[in-house]
Amino acid sequence: MATLEGAVVVVTGAGRGIGRAIAEELGAGGARVVVNYGSSRGPAEEVVSTITEGGSKALAVQADVSDPEQAARLIEQTVAEFGRIDALINNAGITIDRSMRNLSIEDWNRVIQNNLNSCFYTAKAALPHFMEQQGGTIVNISSFVGHMGNFGQANYSAAKAGIIGFTKTAAIEMARYHVTVNCVCPGFTETDMYTVVPEKVKEQIVKRIPLGRVGTSREIARAVRYLIVDGDYITGQTLNVNGGIFMM
Repeated sequence: MATLEGAVVVVTGAGRGIGRAIAEELGAGGARVVVNYGSSRGPAEEVVSTITEGGSKALAVQADVSDPEQAARLIEQTVAEFGRIDALINNAGITIDRSMRNLSIEDWNRVIQNNLNSCFYTAKAALPHFMEQQGGTIVNISSFVGHMGNFGQANYSAAKAGIIGFTKTAAIEMARYHVTVNCVCPGFTETDMYTVVPEKVKEQIVKRIPLGRVGTSREIARAVRYLIVDGDYITGQTLNVNGGIFMM
C-alpha cells in the first residue's frame, strides 16, 4: 500500500491506549478509520473527533470482538459504510493477572477469547472481502510476553503467543490473495494500565530495559503504519518494539 490516503482501516479496541494511538496515526495519514470499541463509547467518539478534525473520516462502531457474530458485524458494517476494507488491526485485548494457582477457568477463557479468538473472528470475516479485492493487510498486536512469558500471566502470555502462531499460518494461507499478515509485539508501554503500576515496580521494570525507558503508544502506532504502508514484501513476521527487553 503506497499511501494511507483514502484507505479503509479497522482498529479493534481503539478507544484508548495503543489502539487509540494507532487509529489516530493512520487517520493522520489520510485513512478512513473505523474505531471499534467494546463498551467505552465516550473515548471512542473522542478518537473519531480527533481524526475528523484532522481532515480524515472516522466512524465509531461498537462490537465485542470476542463474540464471533459481533466481530463479523463489525467488518460488514465497515464494508457497508465505506465499500471496502484495506487494513485490519487486531488490537483489542484484556488482562486478568493471577498466578496459575489462583487463575480460574473463567479467567483463562475470557482472556483467550478476547485476545486470541477475536483475531480469528475478525480475520475470518474480512477474508472474503480481501479475496474479492485481491489485496489487503492485517496487523495483529501481540506482546513480548508471548515470547518470554511473565509471572501471573499464563492466560495473557498464552494468548499473545497464540497470536504469533496464528499470524504465521494466516500469512501463508492469505498470500495467494495478496494479503500480508504481520504481528507487532510491544514491550512495556506508557498506557493507562502502566500508569497505575506502583513507582517502585516501574523502577524495576525500567532497569530491565536496555534503552532505559518504556515505550510510547505512538511508537507502536508508527510500527503498525510502517507495516501497512511500506510492508508490501513483509508477511508472517513479528516486529518487536520493546526497547531491547527481549531479543530474538
